[in-house]
Amino acid sequence: MKLAAFTPRQMAWLSIATSIATLGLKFGAYFMTGSISLLSDALEAFINLAAGLIALAALSIAARPADSGHSYGHDKAEYFASGAEGILILGAAASIGYGAAQRLIQPMPLTQLGAGLIVSLLAAAANYATARVMASVAERHDSITIEADAKHLMTDVWTSLVVVAGLSVVMLAPGWYVLDPIMAIGVALHIVYTGVDLLRRSARGLMDASLPAAEVARIDGVVRAGMPAGVSYRGLRTRKAGSRRFVEFSLLVPGACRVSEAHDLCDRIERDLEGALSNASVTIHVEPLEPRAAAAPSQAAQ
Repeated sequence: MKLAAFTPRQMAWLSIATSIATLGLKFGAYFMTGSISLLSDALEAFINLAAGLIALAALSIAARPADSGHSYGHDKAEYFASGAEGILILGAAASIGYGAAQRLIQPMPLTQLGAGLIVSLLAAAANYATARVMASVAERHDSITIEADAKHLMTDVWTSLVVVAGLSVVMLAPGWYVLDPIMAIGVALHIVYTGVDLLRRSARGLMDASLPAAEVARIDGVVRAGMPAGVSYRGLRTRKAGSRRFVEFSLLVPGACRVSEAHDLCDRIERDLEGALSNASVTIHVEPLEPRAAAAPSQAAQ
C-alpha cells in the first residue's frame, strides 16, 4: 500500500502501537543496566504514548464537519494537540534532568550494558521507521499534529543513538560511568528545544497568524493573473486552522459590471486559488471600483 493511502488517524494509531512496543523495550534496557540515561530514554517513550493518544483525539475532533456552533469547522483542535505535546515534552525534560542530577550526586556502576544497548537500538529502529512514515503522511495531509508526533519520535531516535554511543564508551571504560548522567542532562536540554518549538507553532496557529510569506506571494500572483483589465483587489487577509487555509479579500470591479459577471469572475479566481493552495477556503467580497461618493449621484438619478 502506498503512503498516500494512509490517513492521519491511521498514523496516530501507528504511533500509539509503536510507543507501547518501545516502552517495553526501553524499560527492559533500563532494568538490565540501571542506566539513568536509558531511564530518561524510557520516560520519553511514555510521552510518545501520551502524545499519540492526544493526537488521535485531536484528529477525531478536527475531522468533524462544521456545525451551527462551529461554523468554521473544528480544525484548530490540531493546535491544542501539538501544544499539549510540547508541554509533555518539557515535563519529560524536567523529569530527566532531575534524575540525572541525583545520579551525579550519587553515582552508580552499570551492569549488562551490552544487552541493554542492543534492546535500546531495536527500540530506536522501530521509532525511526514509524517517524519516517508519519512525516511523509503529515506532509501530504498538511497535519501539524502528525508532523509534531513524527518529530517527537525522531527526537527520540536521536536521543537513543546518543545514549547508546555514550554508554558504549562507558562499557569500554567502566570508570567513566559519570558520563551516564551527563548524557541524560544533554538529552533533557535537546528535547526542551523540541517542546518550545511545538508550543511556538501552536501559539501561532491559535492566534490566527498569516500564512507564510511564500504562500501569500503565491495568492497575490494567482489573483492578479485572474483579474481582467480595470479590476483590482485589496484587503488580503489569510490564516490557517489545522490543514485548512482561509483567504479573504475585496475584489474591486467597475460600477457598470453586472452582478453575474462579477460572480463568474469570483468563481474563476476561487477555483484558481483552490488549485494553487491545498485545502483552501476562499471568500471574496465584491466592491465598486469607483469611490462611493462618485457613484451615489448616478445611482440616485436612476
